[in-house]
Amino acid sequence: MNDPFVEDLLARMTWQEKLGQLQITYHPDAGRTRDLVSAGMGCIFWQGSAEATNAMQRHAVTNTRLGIPLLVGLDVIHGQRTIFPTPLALASSFQPELAELVARVSGREAASGGVNWTFSPMVDVSRDPRWGRVVEGFGEDVLLNSAFGAAMVRGYQGDDLAAASAIAACAKHFVGYGHAEGGRDYNTTDMSEYRLRNTYLPPFKAVLDAGAATIMAAFNTIDGVPMHANGRLLTEVLREEWGFEGVVVGDADGVMNLIPHGVAATTAEALLLAFRAGLTVEMGGNVVKDGVPALTDAELSPTVVDDAVRRVLTLKVALGLFDDPYVEPEQEIFEATPEHRDIARDVAAASMVLLKNDDALLPLRRPRRLLVTGPSADSTDHLGAWVQSFATPSGSIVDELRRRLPETEVLLSPGATFLGGDDPSLAAEAASKASESDLVVVFVGEPSNLSGEAASRSDLRLPGQQEALIHAIADTGVPFIVVIESGRPLALSEWFHRAPAVLQAWHLGTEAPHAIVSALTGGTAPSGKLPVSLPRSSSQVPIFYSHENTGRPATVGGQLEPTKWDPALHGPNNVDDKYSSKYLDLDLGPLLPFGHGLTYTRFEYSEARVRTEMMPLESLRQGATFGLEITVTNVGDREGDEIVQLYIHDVVAHRVQPVRVLRKFSGVHLEAGESQSVAFQLCFEDLAFWSESHRTPGFDVEPGAFDVFIGGSSDAPLAARIEVTAASPQPSTGDRS
Repeated sequence: MNDPFVEDLLARMTWQEKLGQLQITYHPDAGRTRDLVSAGMGCIFWQGSAEATNAMQRHAVTNTRLGIPLLVGLDVIHGQRTIFPTPLALASSFQPELAELVARVSGREAASGGVNWTFSPMVDVSRDPRWGRVVEGFGEDVLLNSAFGAAMVRGYQGDDLAAASAIAACAKHFVGYGHAEGGRDYNTTDMSEYRLRNTYLPPFKAVLDAGAATIMAAFNTIDGVPMHANGRLLTEVLREEWGFEGVVVGDADGVMNLIPHGVAATTAEALLLAFRAGLTVEMGGNVVKDGVPALTDAELSPTVVDDAVRRVLTLKVALGLFDDPYVEPEQEIFEATPEHRDIARDVAAASMVLLKNDDALLPLRRPRRLLVTGPSADSTDHLGAWVQSFATPSGSIVDELRRRLPETEVLLSPGATFLGGDDPSLAAEAASKASESDLVVVFVGEPSNLSGEAASRSDLRLPGQQEALIHAIADTGVPFIVVIESGRPLALSEWFHRAPAVLQAWHLGTEAPHAIVSALTGGTAPSGKLPVSLPRSSSQVPIFYSHENTGRPATVGGQLEPTKWDPALHGPNNVDDKYSSKYLDLDLGPLLPFGHGLTYTRFEYSEARVRTEMMPLESLRQGATFGLEITVTNVGDREGDEIVQLYIHDVVAHRVQPVRVLRKFSGVHLEAGESQSVAFQLCFEDLAFWSESHRTPGFDVEPGAFDVFIGGSSDAPLAARIEVTAASPQPSTGDRS
């Protein structure tokens, strides 16, 4: 970071000009924003158009002493004009390349209006769906968050940050935000170093390795220290251990939150704590207020300030802002283009998860009379959380059904409201119309404003009277399908057994109606997998597939702590042994496990093969890999897509290990009757875990056995056992089945 241009500029800056570069704030009044820029503020929020943003850039360049251009930030989370599926929905695709495409299109649209910095992606591992921001990340798994986060960074930033279509990415929220107590937003986080290093830090390392230019501090505490003042993590880990040279921005008023946290008494104390800890930019506008710096060079070390300013200026150089800070107003994208709509349709189609499909009810046969009911049926609220007012809206599902099924009489009955009071007449009317129909599709879920920031929920059931509607339809005996649009996994147990077919559609964005109707009618086939476990009850969370072994595991049929309970096999009780880890009044495991997802055909797995069953640890460290293959066959009568998932379990280690951890996944497309071999390579990193009690603190592999599971969900059966030995290399044993 010793760019001569930056060093020369830094040497010419006054104390106030330096501090001004270290804050970002928003004011709806353009005149007030100009005053702040005149006083030296170096970062602003988007001004609403290319023309207005150019005007603010021109003011900074021509009306300030040094003419330093502006960083222009905006929350571009899952689209700017074209709205794509929410990140949680996107993760259901298990296709990181789609995340890269989404970010590239979103960045292109945002950049055309003058945005050069987005506060995305969110890579908080989220294992408590009560937390509203679960919608903004990629679910409960470390690998998914790492892969999708890195893909979005590549999409936003491209190969050259200075390109006209590129914007700087911001990985958030560093760190542990998704572990908030009780799923309550902004709440306390407390965890061991072991959990922090193995679960919550790896996705951030992955996105920084992918080149993320900036990172955002989280609202929560870690071990009693708020992240906005956490020097151990912001400096010792992020800067010194990982070598991050980019910008660390605070979250909205996160620095001022140090006062109610109780670690600072005044604004000045809060700012001092934050900048000394390693923060670069304060979001809130308190560093220089009304032209007066909040801190003097006697209070805050000039060395600390110079380092922070250097990072901000270096990012502006990388973005090409000193060469040309303006965009072409006539090139601004104001609405979703046909090309971008097509991409949004494809991504939405890949993001739905078919949870259940008894008797192959889906895809639906063209019924003579179809009833559409539920609060989502004629709603246009399909965009999801974190969508700006200027986004391209979606239409309604009932209108799309009528367009796609011209020979079907499509009836509409509200059936229930999202949040309204108890009005049994709505469900009764829907049931009456259902009795006169050949098929019913019930559209239920959460409105967009029930997920996202500050949208935690204690009750994960369908809100309002939607469950009563489902039961009323089920009582008619007419075949029906339930489609769920939500921003989080919901607790479905009270009605799931009564619904013949259930499709988890999430919030899919601008092209939601087209994508959902296409899936229902067979134009496309759902192929997504759950990036989160579906709980049986709100009180069961957090529940996630990669939980650690317990000393008294619940056991069914010899299988330790299964992720799925099958009453047909195991009866009504969890286990016979009372003194085991379970609830007395709830069946074992989630309703549906992580990685679960059906489609309109079926797949079988067979012939698992291991190239090498044993390998010395030193060979593994030097880059050798375990090779595994499995044959996947489409045993249905139509083509389909499957996500093949590989999990491992470290059988014996000096620290308790998860029952299984996702390490690889791969998509395969098969025609009816077709078989294909899918190969995986397991390397040192795949078998390693972090521990401070290794030879040196860090990730290492311990000699011993590893079980490998391969299949279509986290319930995948055992495919092979491999072993890492401490002995010297032995001759290869060849392929074995």
